[in-house]
Amino acid sequence: MVFIIAEIGINHNGDVNLAKKLIDLAVDSGCDAVKFQKRSVEDVYDKEFLDSPRDSPWGTTQRDQKLGLELSLREYAIIDKYCKKKKIDWFVSCWDTKSQLAMRRFKTKYNKIASAMLTHNQLVKLVAEERKYTFISTGMSTMKEIENAVQVFKKYKCPFELMHSVSEYPMALEHANLKVIQTLKNKFHCKVGYSGHEIGSYLVSVAAVLLGATSIERHITLSRALYGSDQPLSLEPTGIRRMVRDIRNLDKIIGDGRKTILPIEREFKKKLRQRFV
Repeated sequence: MVFIIAEIGINHNGDVNLAKKLIDLAVDSGCDAVKFQKRSVEDVYDKEFLDSPRDSPWGTTQRDQKLGLELSLREYAIIDKYCKKKKIDWFVSCWDTKSQLAMRRFKTKYNKIASAMLTHNQLVKLVAEERKYTFISTGMSTMKEIENAVQVFKKYKCPFELMHSVSEYPMALEHANLKVIQTLKNKFHCKVGYSGHEIGSYLVSVAAVLLGATSIERHITLSRALYGSDQPLSLEPTGIRRMVRDIRNLDKIIGDGRKTILPIEREFKKKLRQRFV
């Protein structure tokens, strides 16, 4: 069955109550897991960038905005407890080693390497050392860069799944290039999923499943009108519910590929293959 990840990311806008509502949406839609993003803002971005101007609900600098979007470890403890209550897995994609080490306390089942972090060798190694099943996004990456990351995971015997992704926000439909799913599968002999950033439509995700994607990750939101750079490329409640419904139906429709005669076919066979004299 296709593993469906509801990417909350930073769409919670630093509000743990909004995060809970997004978790509820993921659960009600039938997703398998929710994912967040974690950054140590002062480590990920340099001072010049953080001091530069940016208007947001939290202030007038990039620092204000970035810090406003971050959940604290205390708030992640609340999320951990809430997800256990709701019986849904949760995990994070960390953007720096400090965050990765800090999040270990929650003992989540999965890890994620974001496309932007694929070449962060120290972080990739740190994640692989944990030996948790890891989803590795491959946007903005060359085949050699993907191969280098795969070699690290194989070295540490860490189970992983690649995810085809295009690092365009939002992604134009004509850039999806879903045949890369098969390219990655043939090259690395592993499961390959799809992480999408297209606006509104979930057609690309459904097509990805038809082409063999074993996992689907899509951003979710309560409303694309909410503040945030990821909100416009997220699926609203109706969209995520329909996407999960259609993918679950595809699980049934695609089948296992074995040619058999169904019991109901045998009845029709008797009627339709009669020999007339």
